[in-house]
This record gives sequence, C-alpha cells and structure tokens, in this order.
Amino acid sequence: MKMIRAIVRPEAADKVTEALAQDGHYSLTKINVFGRGKQKGLTIGTIHYDEFPKIMIMMVVEDESVEEIVKIIKYKSYTGNYGDGKIFISSVDAVYTVRTGEDGL
Repeated sequence: MKMIRAIVRPEAADKVTEALAQDGHYSLTKINVFGRGKQKGLTIGTIHYDEFPKIMIMMVVEDESVEEIVKIIKYKSYTGNYGDGKIFISSVDAVYTVRTGEDGL
C-alpha cells in the first residue's frame, strides 16, 4: 500500500477529486494547508506574501493504483505556473479501520 499526499492549488482541488471519483477512487481526505515552494513567496510592490493557501489531498491506495492516480492529479492540477503543487508517495505498513478493527483497505 502507498500513501499519496498531493498539495494542489485550491481552485484545482475539486477538479482533481471529481476526476479521481470518476476513475473509482473515492476514499480521500482533503485538508486546508498553507505553504511556499522554491520561489520563497511572492513580492508585489512593497508587500511580501510568504505563504499561500493550498489543499492537501491524502489517499492510501493499493500499489497498482498509484501510477493512474498520479497521472490524474498531474493532469487536473497543471497550469504550467509556479505553485501548481507537489505529490509525495510513501509506503504504508498497516491500515486499521477503527469501527471494525479490521486491517487492510
């Protein structure tokens, strides 16, 4: 199993989650986050914006689904400008459902 954490622009989040649902990937968590990337914020005139609002989409999926999910996220969140986001993938050792105590997805 893998955990996918995608940080995307707020205006792209719904497009991403709708496309994931259309492909059969319904289970996810969306979190409002703030941050900055390599550009270290943005300065307009005398005002410096240090952090920007983003949405983090977090999913735990079977290994064979990762490539398709990443493809969807990249396609639906791409603008070609700084700040389009990042996708992080990490291994998941175990998953438990609190209500039933079952392990696995």
